[in-house]
Order: sequence, then structure tokens, then C-alpha cells
Amino acid sequence: MIKLEQLSLARQLDLVFKELEEELSGLNSGTVFVQIRNNVIGKFGIRHNPLAGRNGMIAPAEDGLTKVQQTSFRSMALESLKHKRRWTHGEISYEFAVRQGTILVDAVLESNYNMANMMIRYTRSAVSDAASES
Repeated sequence: MIKLEQLSLARQLDLVFKELEEELSGLNSGTVFVQIRNNVIGKFGIRHNPLAGRNGMIAPAEDGLTKVQQTSFRSMALESLKHKRRWTHGEISYEFAVRQGTILVDAVLESNYNMANMMIRYTRSAVSDAASES
């Protein structure tokens, strides 16, 4: 059995989009997010406002993403991973909207660091430096 840690981040992201296909087929805008820890996607999902009201009426739902638009979206999301540098913990958000039949995507890459982990690393480094000076 393959473990999630054995899959590349790109393959994990591909699986996320496969899992979200049905939901995306009912949406024409929103934000897909993936939370990453140790280069493994944990929590993921979509933030969106599915209903819009005006003058006391709820507007009918518009068509969601087509298969072609979903394929384009997934390709842009995978391409954005090339801009991820060095960090292993964080979140990537993909804001998307369909305008005149074209899907537009903005990616936001957020790195997260933990000061406690950094202090452990620097403490060990200082101890080994002190030992080498002796």
C-alpha cells in the first residue's frame, strides 16, 4: 500500500482536484485551499458563497466549471507548485472565477514556520559548535 508521504506534492494536488470534481462542477467561483505539513496535504476544500440574494430573492445557481475549465484549473494549480521554495509547512489558496467562459486563477502560497522547532535546531547547532571549539 502506498503512503501519502510517498507521493509527490504534485500527485497529491492532482488527487485533491479529482476529489473536488463534483463540487467544482457546481461552482463558478470560490477558493480551493490545501494545507501542507511536511510536504503532505492534510486538510483541503473549497471556500465559496453558493447563494447570492438581491431584493429578497435568491438568484438561481449558475453553471459550474466544465471539464475543460477544471482541467485548465488543475494545470494552473500544478504549475504554481514550481514557485514553492524550500518550505514544507503552509497553505496554498487558489482563488478562481469564470469570466466570459474563461477560468481565471490566482494562487497564494503561504509558508508557515514554527519558532520552537527553529530554537531546537539552533540550540543543537550552538552545542555542536561549542563542542568543536573545545
